[in-house]
Amino acid sequence: MANYLDIKNISDGYVGKVRQDLKFKTGNFVWKIFFNIPLNPATVNNQNLTVTDAGGKLLKTSIVYNPELQAIEISPKDAYVQGETYLLHVNKLVESKGGQRLKDEISIEFAV
Repeated sequence: MANYLDIKNISDGYVGKVRQDLKFKTGNFVWKIFFNIPLNPATVNNQNLTVTDAGGKLLKTSIVYNPELQAIEISPKDAYVQGETYLLHVNKLVESKGGQRLKDEISIEFAV
């Protein structure tokens, strides 16, 4: 399968955990972040999970937590621009239902 994203940089410790399974090329793809424990849905929001362009401009995104899959889905409100670089960022304020926060922030730099 062809890689439709160019993953440029990933936070330490997460290199082997990011993979592509896109079926076709689109600027509206959804990032899915899976967790091994249930999350506090109140911490899954646009302040704790962001996507910015190369200049640091915040993109408008839709962020949904799926408790059955223990996954966060992040999709852009407007399509990503072909040839542009973006940064997906998850800060340490995302926490489990038990109140445990992420140990480290996660950043993924990618180009479309």
